[in-house]
Amino acid sequence: MSPLFRLCLFAGLTWLCACSPPPANQEPLRSVKVIQVGESALGNPTEYAGEVKARIESRLGFRVGGKLVARHVELGQRVKAGQLLAEIDAQDYRLTVDAARAQINAATTNRDLAAADYKRYKELRDKEFISSAELERRETSLKAAQAQVDQAQAQLSAQTNQVAYSKLTADKAGVITGIDAEAGQVVSAGMPVVRLAQDGARDVMFAVPEDKVAILQRGQGVMVKFWGSEEQHKASVYEIAASADPVTRTFSVRVALTGPVTAPLGSTVTVSMEANPAYSLQKIKLPTTALRQEGGKTMVWVLDTSTMTVRSQEIQVTTADGNEAVVNSGLQAGQQVVVAGVHVLSPGQKVTLFQPTGNKP
Repeated sequence: MSPLFRLCLFAGLTWLCACSPPPANQEPLRSVKVIQVGESALGNPTEYAGEVKARIESRLGFRVGGKLVARHVELGQRVKAGQLLAEIDAQDYRLTVDAARAQINAATTNRDLAAADYKRYKELRDKEFISSAELERRETSLKAAQAQVDQAQAQLSAQTNQVAYSKLTADKAGVITGIDAEAGQVVSAGMPVVRLAQDGARDVMFAVPEDKVAILQRGQGVMVKFWGSEEQHKASVYEIAASADPVTRTFSVRVALTGPVTAPLGSTVTVSMEANPAYSLQKIKLPTTALRQEGGKTMVWVLDTSTMTVRSQEIQVTTADGNEAVVNSGLQAGQQVVVAGVHVLSPGQKVTLFQPTGNKP
C-alpha cells in the first residue's frame, strides 16, 4: 500500500468520525424521597391558650368636649352604677346656662308686654273702637312672644344637660380595665376616657390559625381549664371572627362560660376543642412539598416499585390540615409518593430511593 493511499484513507476516516452524531445523553438516575400514603383522621382535639374576658366591656367617654380636670378611679377599681368616674371643666357650659336664663327673662318680659297689649286692644274691640284686624295683629304678636319664651326654655334645658354631661358616671357596676386619658388632657366628645368591664357573664377569647378555623362551628362544645388548678368549665363557641387579624393572621374566637366564674379578668386558661364530627373523617394527607401545579391541575409523582420509575398522577385537594394537604381523590392508601425532588423528574424516569448518609453501608 502506497504512502499516498494510506494518507487518503486516514483523512477519510477522520472526516467520517467528525460527521457522525454524538451519543444520546441518558437521563441521570435521580435520588428521591418517598412516603407511603395512608388515611388518618382530621379534626383531632386541639388545645389553645385563652384569656378570661367580660361579656360586655365599654369604652366610656364624655358626651361633650373639654379639659379633663379630675379622674376619680384607678385601674382595677370596682365601681357601682352611677358612680362618678371623671370630670371636665364645665365653666363655659355654666356661662351658657346663665345666658339661656337671661334669654328666658327677656322673652318672658316681651311676652308679658304683648299679653298686656292684647288685653287692652281686646277691650277696645269689645267697645268697637278698633277693627278686628288690629286685634288679630296683637294676638299674633302675643303668640310670637310666647314662642320665643318656649325656645329660650328649650335652650336652657339643652345647656343644663351640657353641664350634666361634664361629669362621667358609670352606667353599670363593674371593674375599670383601662385608663385612656389623664387629668389636664383636652378630650373631645366621645373620646374614650376609661374602659369598664361590666359585671355579669364571662367569656374566654383565644386565637385560631387559618387552617383550623374551618372546623369550628357556633354552638360547638369546648372545655376550659383554668391555669394552675384542676377547675374546668363547660363552654360553647358563640362568636368567630369573620376576618383574620392583619398582624397575626389568626381568627379571634369567643366562647361563653356556663355557671359562676371565680377567676379574675385576664386569667390564663386552656381551651380544649372537641373534635367536630363533620371533620373527623379518614383522609389521605400529603406534605405540601409533594405537590406541583401543571396546567392548572395539582399533580404528584407516584413511584412504581417494580420498575423504580415515576409517573405523574392528578389529585384533588380539598383543604389543609396544618402543613399537610388533604387529598379527596386521585390516590389510594399504600401508594408511594415522591415528597422531595419533584421539580426535576419526568414521566417514566428511573429513580433510586434516597438514603441518609448515616444509613449507607
